[in-house]
Amino acid sequence: MKIIISPAKKMNVDNDSLVHQDLPAFLNQTELLCERLKAMSYDELKALWKCNDKIATLNVERLQHMDLRKNLSPAILSYEGIQYQYMAPSVFTDDELSYIQDHLRILSGFYGVLRPFDGVVPYRLEMQAKLTMGEAKDLHTFWGDSIANHLFAETDCIINLASKEYSVCVSKYFPETVRFITCVFGEWKDGKIIEKGTICKMARGEMVRYMAENQIEDPDEIKMFSRLNYKYSEEHSDDHTFVFLMQK
Repeated sequence: MKIIISPAKKMNVDNDSLVHQDLPAFLNQTELLCERLKAMSYDELKALWKCNDKIATLNVERLQHMDLRKNLSPAILSYEGIQYQYMAPSVFTDDELSYIQDHLRILSGFYGVLRPFDGVVPYRLEMQAKLTMGEAKDLHTFWGDSIANHLFAETDCIINLASKEYSVCVSKYFPETVRFITCVFGEWKDGKIIEKGTICKMARGEMVRYMAENQIEDPDEIKMFSRLNYKYSEEHSDDHTFVFLMQK
């Protein structure tokens, strides 16, 4: 069983708390992307990133000094988004860290797929970015089925805690031999389930923490998750979608 999550835009350098163990599996492809970005102008990069001048300046400077093999931080400590704050990997026990290294995979527009202790540098490149790479018109085309096939070689069961922007890189390719379970965190309103971005990210992080704390190996055990006032809804779930509804 593998758990997939999205990356976060905001990143930092942390090579003091824990040491990275390996290099990313798709580093050769990442090097191609890095060279492509370095060849672009400031205005082209700002448009690609859809950001303000402060963020563009920071990331252009990062690109100018980027070395994908030096001064690396473990991926799990590099991302600072809401999901990662609620996961709180910096206070995991050794057993919990071992669990996420075995089970957790971070999808990335720049790195493809990462294990928690793969060494990374701060970057900015969302999967939905319209970056052309040779004949590939965007990153979804560039990565194709390589991310999915990499995961399918590791497991026959995937717990999807990633946003659609990232999970589609896997979900559109999964064969019948693989069980692909998407977790939905929402609330029942006006006859339908509504998902809200911020609290969904919080719940995804809490779910990873819950699975690590309980060393979960059977996907059906996650139905017991009841944090942030969510509870599993048998009525709205099926074999491929586990729905957790906010309790009033």
